[in-house]
Amino acid sequence: MPCVRQTWKSETSPQRLIRWHCEDKASVKGKRILTFNANHRSVNNSLRPKLQTPIIIVNFKTYLEATGRKAVELAEKAEKVSKETKTCIAVAPQFADIATVAEAVEIPVFAQHIDPITPGSYTGHVLAESVKEAGATGTLINHSEKQLKLSDIDAAIKLAREKGLVSCVCANNPSVSVATATLKPDIVSIEPPELIGTGIAVSKAQPEVVTNTVKLVREINAKVTILCGAGISHGEDVAVALKLGTQGVLVASGIVKAKDPYSILREFADATKQ
Repeated sequence: MPCVRQTWKSETSPQRLIRWHCEDKASVKGKRILTFNANHRSVNNSLRPKLQTPIIIVNFKTYLEATGRKAVELAEKAEKVSKETKTCIAVAPQFADIATVAEAVEIPVFAQHIDPITPGSYTGHVLAESVKEAGATGTLINHSEKQLKLSDIDAAIKLAREKGLVSCVCANNPSVSVATATLKPDIVSIEPPELIGTGIAVSKAQPEVVTNTVKLVREINAKVTILCGAGISHGEDVAVALKLGTQGVLVASGIVKAKDPYSILREFADATKQ
């Protein structure tokens, strides 16, 4: 089933609240769930998402093909595929586009980063409360293009948990993946940086990295959702990633810069059913 949204009103607040409910049929008793309730200015702004696996997270980065109005258009294509295929697809637009995208679609919206800070004198930083207010339901942390120290990763995960944001932490090798998993994020994404943006999928070029990481992470954290990223460009890459033991993919240019993003998204979604 796809991510299902229920809407109601709180007894203490006139704002609409949302509960997402998704199940992972591949997990034990079909119940691997990331939890959340929702509220606020946007009907997509949730306290803690329940995200179905397999999941596809599309990182818009700062590509012009996914900026401003085009960010909304791409998110709408992702939502269309999600509904057609009953696949959980989330999008991670630029900060300036989060609110607009969150208002336009019902699928989960992630921030690309949050800083390990509390409200105060931090000019130019990204506040967890801010992305939540804008409508984000989750956030990427420690992407290879925005890396953090382990202590800051820990702080960002705790902030995300406190604010009801799903934390998806990127890790560039098995050691970092294991260290990250001990911090109990919701998601760990394996992404060797040398393959990012190359079109060479880690699931095919370095399958041993994926299987080894999955094994090591599972030894210390049986509940965390594990994704595979870097170079994912075709449906076959997604299918291989799932067969190697991951529960979805984190993708960027393979979708964002594709001539026909809808068709590639559909190919990815169909691959999760194989």
